[in-house]
Amino acid sequence: MSLLFQVDSLLGVGYDFLLRVLTSEWKGSEYLLTEIRIRKGETLDRALRRLKKRLDRENVIKDARNNRYYEKPSVRKRRKMKVAKFTQMLKTRYADV
Repeated sequence: MSLLFQVDSLLGVGYDFLLRVLTSEWKGSEYLLTEIRIRKGETLDRALRRLKKRLDRENVIKDARNNRYYEKPSVRKRRKMKVAKFTQMLKTRYADV
């Protein structure tokens, strides 16, 4: 999945913009967009930082990395079992602490 980065002018004034990132979530026949409004006097770097934080909270980047390649269901199950074993081992090891 590729992320589409798009900057749209809202008011035509020049300082009010909208940052949108195309996500992999479908709603009907459309993609859901993650939007960040750039505040008056806010730098683009700060707005991109807020956009990145929101994408991290919504797990967009994590999902994009996981869906980069096809993973067979048996491999997915094996990977999840390995993670579950590891977390269970850590819980038992540090249960007394």
